[in-house]
Amino acid sequence: MDTPLHTIAVVGLGTMGTGIAEVLARAGHEVIGIDISDAAAHQAVTALEASTARAVERERITEEERRNTLARFRTFSDLQAAADADLVIEVVSESYEAKQQVFRALDSVVRPGTILATGTNALSVTRLAADSAHPERVLGLHFFNPAPAMKLVEVVSSVLTSPRAIEAVTALARELGKEPVAVGDRPGFVADGLLFGYLNQAAAMYEAKYASREDIDAAMKLGCGLPMGPLALLDLIGIDTARTVLDAMYAESRDRLHAPAPILKQLSEAGLTGRKSGRGFYTYAGPGTSDLVPDALTPQPAAEAAAGREVHSVGVAGSGTMASGIAEVFAKAGYDVVLAARGLEKAETAKSRIAKSLARSVDKGRMTAEAREATLARVTPAGSLDAFAEVDLAVEAVAEDLEIKQQLFATLDKVCKPGAVLATTTSSLPVVACARATSRPQDVIGMHFFNPAPAMKLVEVVRTVLTSDEVHATVRTVTTKIKKHPVDCGDRAGFIVNALLFPYLNNAIKMVQEHYATLDDIDTAMKLGGGYPMGPFELLDVVGLDVSLAIEKVLHREFRDPGLAPAPLLEHLVAAGCLGRKTGRGFREYARR
Repeated sequence: MDTPLHTIAVVGLGTMGTGIAEVLARAGHEVIGIDISDAAAHQAVTALEASTARAVERERITEEERRNTLARFRTFSDLQAAADADLVIEVVSESYEAKQQVFRALDSVVRPGTILATGTNALSVTRLAADSAHPERVLGLHFFNPAPAMKLVEVVSSVLTSPRAIEAVTALARELGKEPVAVGDRPGFVADGLLFGYLNQAAAMYEAKYASREDIDAAMKLGCGLPMGPLALLDLIGIDTARTVLDAMYAESRDRLHAPAPILKQLSEAGLTGRKSGRGFYTYAGPGTSDLVPDALTPQPAAEAAAGREVHSVGVAGSGTMASGIAEVFAKAGYDVVLAARGLEKAETAKSRIAKSLARSVDKGRMTAEAREATLARVTPAGSLDAFAEVDLAVEAVAEDLEIKQQLFATLDKVCKPGAVLATTTSSLPVVACARATSRPQDVIGMHFFNPAPAMKLVEVVRTVLTSDEVHATVRTVTTKIKKHPVDCGDRAGFIVNALLFPYLNNAIKMVQEHYATLDDIDTAMKLGGGYPMGPFELLDVVGLDVSLAIEKVLHREFRDPGLAPAPLLEHLVAAGCLGRKTGRGFREYARR
């Protein structure tokens, strides 16, 4: 194991194996590609030729570097070709039988000091190592797809793994320009351990017909800044692969959140495994392509404008950041806005916040000074809800307290004219409870904006069992006019985004609580391996640990699932007053402003 890892064999030349081989060859290593399928080996060579040709065209490498890279990659159909390898990376199909067969055969082929790495993301590295003649040299080396682009590599050790083997592959990962994260042996490791629970819940949400596939995916992209929605990502990963990973995770955790959603089994057994088959949650132009084609579930354009009510003026109740942001959004879109707070002074302060925001937009060249003045002129501050007498749409953005909201809706019921739409921006409370505080529950709906409202494109449109079709159509039309993306969801805890986001955050806390991985490693893994704009602990500290705990409690209370119970570590931090950035300390410490 003291030998430099110069010659590396990659066993299994599917998409992942080919990507890993490319990374190694471009970094100067001699790469031995092994696959029992001559077609797979030929495809791997073709893929490397094509990718290096693109690199030359983009002037990332020279033609000579391309020729040298191609010369360093040789393919074979027999494991005997790995005899001279310093490291063997196995990336065959995700089954113990297939992987154990490879490891047993390698024992009689490679030198005793050769390191053997499995690329599994679901199976036990310890179990694979135990079957080897030299278990101390077996470890996990989990690259992410596409391997040339993704920076994260999880280095997985078992209780049998030699520290020298870990050091050698960790150094290799850094040499390849990757970010290695050291993790222990459990299904899913860090990134997939968090990612697949979230994907599974999204599949279950779709299966329950709570929201359409398009709305679920749009909500998570626009509400969380993710590069792909969960259902599109399942199609990319492979629905059969996801099911295998979740089966392995559930076998160990017995957490119902990891029990594969039945729809994953149904699609897998029907051969609808995602992009590779041409059909999964979505339908594609052909197997292996990413081009979507319409199918029976593709939404048809609806003539909502004709069915809804006319909205010319909007009332926004509240004086905080969310209220001023929502008022700014409506005013920018040309609506006359009444911004009402508990006292005129608070309303004026909220309007001054809008003025500062608009001034920043002018400074950045996003709007003209004239447009700023016109927008600001459309906002009228008021010290009482009585000013909402003539508005067509009233939007409350007050504290996330059901009693306060119910009192406000009872007042709106008395103040607002007949036919006015009454909307709540709650992120976790039942919309119907607000509706029942009025004599016109059919006019009440949820409009969940995301913070900061001027920047975030998503609005969750939450209709209750009492909301009229006309009010629903009105709010969808208005949401489009203010240049936001509406997604429909029913009136249950968390709606789409929070119902999928906060269990993921809670599971990240449990990983730290169980000393499985560090805050930094988990944040790094999710940013580099999952494409998240922020790691879970960065996000928790920004959102506020008290806010996060409140949402977790609401989800747990509504769904009664033990897996949704807030992590004790989160409760302890909140009890200690460590609420995140706003207090200077949460999961991390921050400089006081």
